[in-house]
Parts: sequence; C-alpha cells; structure tokens
Amino acid sequence: MANVEHSGRPTDAFGQDSPGARLHAARLGLWAVAAILAVRQMAAVLSTPSGERLTDLETWVGPHGVLHVDGSIYDSSRFTGTPFGGLVLKPLTRSAEAALGWGWTFGTLLLVVALGLAAARALPQPVSRRTSLLAAPVAISLLMLSLPVRNALWLGQTSVLPVLLVLLGLFAVRGERASGLCIGLAAAFQPTLLLFAPLVWFTGRRRAALSTAGTFAALTALAWAALPHDSYAYWVHHMAGAGLGGKADALGNQSLHGALLRLGVSGWPEITVFLLLASAVAALAMRRAVHYAADGQLLLAVAVTGCAVVAVSPTAWQYQLLWVLLAVVGRVGRKASDRYVWTVAVVLVTTLPAKMMLPNTPALFPLRDNLVLLAALAAATTVPFLSRTSPYYQTPIRTEYAPPVPARFRRVPLLPFLRRVLTRPNLLLELLLIRVVYAAYSQVRLAATGGTVSGGRARAEHHGHIVLDIERFLHIDIEHGVNHTVAKIEWLRDFFSFYYESFHFVFPLTVLAVLYWRRPVDYRWARASLGFATFLALIGFWFFPLAPPRLMPHLGIIDTVHGAQDFSKPDYGALTALTNQYAAMPSLHFGWALWCGVVIAVIAPKRWMKVLGLLHPLLTVSAIIATGNHWVLDAIGGAVVVGAGFGLSYVLQGPRSKRATGMTGAQEEAEKVSVGST
Repeated sequence: MANVEHSGRPTDAFGQDSPGARLHAARLGLWAVAAILAVRQMAAVLSTPSGERLTDLETWVGPHGVLHVDGSIYDSSRFTGTPFGGLVLKPLTRSAEAALGWGWTFGTLLLVVALGLAAARALPQPVSRRTSLLAAPVAISLLMLSLPVRNALWLGQTSVLPVLLVLLGLFAVRGERASGLCIGLAAAFQPTLLLFAPLVWFTGRRRAALSTAGTFAALTALAWAALPHDSYAYWVHHMAGAGLGGKADALGNQSLHGALLRLGVSGWPEITVFLLLASAVAALAMRRAVHYAADGQLLLAVAVTGCAVVAVSPTAWQYQLLWVLLAVVGRVGRKASDRYVWTVAVVLVTTLPAKMMLPNTPALFPLRDNLVLLAALAAATTVPFLSRTSPYYQTPIRTEYAPPVPARFRRVPLLPFLRRVLTRPNLLLELLLIRVVYAAYSQVRLAATGGTVSGGRARAEHHGHIVLDIERFLHIDIEHGVNHTVAKIEWLRDFFSFYYESFHFVFPLTVLAVLYWRRPVDYRWARASLGFATFLALIGFWFFPLAPPRLMPHLGIIDTVHGAQDFSKPDYGALTALTNQYAAMPSLHFGWALWCGVVIAVIAPKRWMKVLGLLHPLLTVSAIIATGNHWVLDAIGGAVVVGAGFGLSYVLQGPRSKRATGMTGAQEEAEKVSVGST
C-alpha cells in the first residue's frame, strides 16, 4: 500500500517492441466495441421521451424537482443523496433541460471511461503485454454492459462518481493527503464508503485515513451549515439515508437490510440482526482486504471492501453495485479450466437480470431475489482468491488436450486454437452457461412475434399457408390425416401427448449429463453441436415466424395437448403469454431429439443402445405431427439445423477426438473392453 503509486501500473511493455499484428487488431477491435457500446447507451437514453429518461435527475433538478422546494429536500423521500450531494446538485437546477440531459449523459459516459482506465491501470503485477494492452477496452465494455452503469445512465444517478473517486484516491493521485481527500469526497456522497478509511489505516497509510475522515467531516459540516434542516432529516430522521428512494424491502435494495426485510424479519429484531451481520461482514471483509493489499492485489482489496459496503449499507440500490463487478479481478481456482468460473459468474450477475440466472421456481425466489447481495457477500467473506505467492497464481494446472484428428479437408479446422479438451469442464460454469443460454433462447422465441400479438399472428398464419402449399405440392401434407387418426385412438393420443410434453428437455439434458460424467471429450463436441444448431434455429424463429397446424384457423386440427382454442380471440394461443407460439420453423422439438439420436448412435458402445437412441427422434416426429404442433417441413428444418450444427463443429474445431479420457485408468480399460466386445 505504501508503494501504491507503482503497484498498480503495468510493466514497461509499452516501451518495448510493438505488439504483433493480431494483438494490435484485437486491441483496435475491442476499442471499437467499447465505442459502439458507449454510443449505443447514449443514444438509448437521449432517444427516449423526456418523461421516461433521467427520471431521478428530473425528480431532483427539474422544474418541479425536490431541490427547488423551500422545505426539506427529503419531505417526499424522492431524493436519495446526502445533504452534501444536494448542495452540489443545486446549481444544476438553473440549467436548461435539454442541455442538462446531453451534458449529464455524456459526462457520465466519460466517468465510466475514466473508471475503466483506472481499473485497468490498477491490475496487480505482473501483467503481460497482452493484458496491459487489452485490459482497458475490456474493462470499459464490461462497465457499459453492466446493470449498475445502465441504470445510472437511464436514471441520471451519481453512483459512478464515488467509485471513480475511490480508485483515483488509491491508484492515481500522489500523496496520502490527496488520496484521503478523494476518498473522503466519495464518502460525502455515499457515507458507507467510510469503510475504506480502515483499509488505508491498517495498510500503513494513516495520514490518508485521517484525511479521509477529516474531509468527510468537513464536507458534512459544510452541508449541515448550509442545509441544517435537511441534514437533520437525513442523519437523524432517515438514519443516514435508510428508506429513501423506495421501500427498503424492494428487490432493488441488494443489502443485508433489504434481504432481512424480504425474508419477513422486521422491527427491532431485524435491526439487531442487521447490525450483528453487518459488523461481522465488515470485520471479515476488512481482514481479507488488508491481506490482499499486503499481497500486492490492491484492486482486489478495494473490490472486497466495496462488496462489504454493498452488504452493510442500509440501502444498496442497483445503480450502486459497481463494486461487485470490480471483484472480477480476483483469481480463483488452481486449474486453468476452473479459472473462468468466478469471472463468468460475476459478469453474468452484474449484466443480466436475476430472472435469467435462475429458473422461475418459487423455491428459488429467496436466492434469486438476493443474487447480487449473495455475490457481494461471497466476494467479501468467502471466495478463496489466490495469493500472488501461490504457485498457481501465474501458472495454473494445465488443461489436457486431445491430439488433433486429421480432417478430410486441408483448411479444417478453421479455428485450430479451439482444441478438444480431455478433462471435464467445471460443472458450475456449465450450469451457469446452460441456464443463461436457455434464458436467452426463451427471450428470443418470445420476442420474434412480429412486435404485436395480432401482427405476429397474421404474419405467422401467412407463413403457415405458404408451408401448407409447399407440402401439398410435394404430397407430404399428412398433418390433418395423422392428427385425426390419432385423436380417435385414446391410448395413442394420450401416449403422443405425454411424449410431446415430457421428453423435450429431459432427454437432451440426460444425454449431456451422461456424457459429462462418462465421456468429457464427447460432451464438449456434442454440446458445441447442440449450441450451433439452437443458434441457427433462433435465426429461423426470428425471420420466419410460423403458426403450427393447431393454431391455423379452418384447418380443423385437433390440439390434443393444449385443448381447443377460441380462434375469435386475438391471443387465443393458450401459452402466448409465456412463450412464442409461432416458433415452429425449424422444429427444435424434433431437432433436439435428432441430436440425441445421432449422439447416442455415434457414441454408444452397443447396438441395442444405438437403436434405442434412434427410436427417440422417430417417436418425437410422430408426436409433433400427431398432436398438431408442427408441420412435416418443420421437422425437415430441424434436421437441417442439427446437421449444420454438427457441420459447424467439424469445420471450426475439426473431427471429434475418439479418445474419451477424464476417466480413471480402470474406467478407460473397461471402456476399451466394452468397445472391443461390440
């Protein structure tokens, strides 16, 4: 900490030989991405009607804002800042509305860029040349994508400034007094940032700690002298801002106080429990932060302290949660394959809504509603970040790769660096990615309706008539005959309805689970092929919404699964509110079933297993047509995207490796015997 001016700077890579062409191109590309994201965020805010953007800023400094009133600025509880923050913002009440919107949004973006540069500059040593060149645009891009920054831009909040002031105080300014001045100024905007004063005190910079406390006290006293009534209302009546800006038990408040209220604890018991938990979290986090600072990981120490600030604050609204994203700098895991788990988890938690991270199951609501808080608590108290003295910090246990299999084509694989990995991927990382990919898949299905239910319906029915005409031309329009024949046979109707509803997700997940445990190499090959196929299907859903036979009026198709539909209603589809009923082409019901059959037929060691595997797509295609949920051409489309998925996996990564390791020696011998017996 005493050498903070030098501990956060990269090595002299900038003065050495210029980076290679690839690295230079990657750097330019990342800066272009960061610029595009910044322009997109600014355009999204400024293109929104005046009453729907910068709502917090408008509430504070607009024509009827709380900073205009003669009474207390906290009378309406709409102003969430400190009295000092109100004192700083008061001059903005004289600004023109249009100029203020542009200036505030552009100024916030500049603060985000400065924050990304400061974070990249503060990375713990040693830093490779590639990291030093790419860290800044990556950091800025992640900040632009994060929910805290997006909310701060949309609402017109000041939450980016305190974080930047802390980083500047610890990594940019020279001298302990100037450092404490920056941190104290940040605490004047967000009082719980005073938790950084013990950090600098216990790491040997006592003048900085005293300067922090003195600056905070002086600015608070200045605000008290200028706004005595408001200061009393904030510090006494509202207990340092508790309860301002919304109900403390709202989901947006990701602090221990908000979580306890959501769990049903209230009154003095809640206050007591909150104070005890907050004290324990602060003490444990401070101990860890001091350790990481002494270890040369000051940025990680700052992130740990910031995560503790999130937990112990009376209110930690979503736009104040940038500290959780900074925790991405910590390294976790001895194996190279485990190194990305914490990074991916933090990025997902801070960039995606919680409902995309966890299923919509009531039993998981307490976990989902407090997901960001749990991430902050984990970073502050439990995550075992590696020390720089650990032999695994720079050189984790290497990943084992299968020897490349010769391809039939000279330029295959197109991406040779995507080598086939022998060992199992991290299970938590896989579950995270599967859940997020499925959530994105559901969102795309739901969005690809044409904008409105009625508009999407008309377009989808038009495409349905096109598909029916093609099938009649090809003499494969068997949907009506098969549907009515099956509907008359009760046991067969019930069987196909059950099969349609029950095995769409269960079968692929089972195949993936078995491959993950028994055949790690084949798991990665199969997973990549399934991912490519699903991505191609989403393109089809988006550009060609198609009504299934059961939702085509006047065809007389019997919906054996969902029941009769009232075609006189615009939203007659029974599941229209839950998912896109017009995502029929291509049929992933059949596509995923065919993927399962192909994978089992290729990998299964015994013939009867291969036959059973191929039986699943046969039953599935019968079920989707018999129940009126798909056209024959939908199944053909599903087969096309699955074939393309396997093809893309082959072209990009090369042929699958036939060496299925990740098993013990005894398991490998048993596998060889089993394969030999067939």
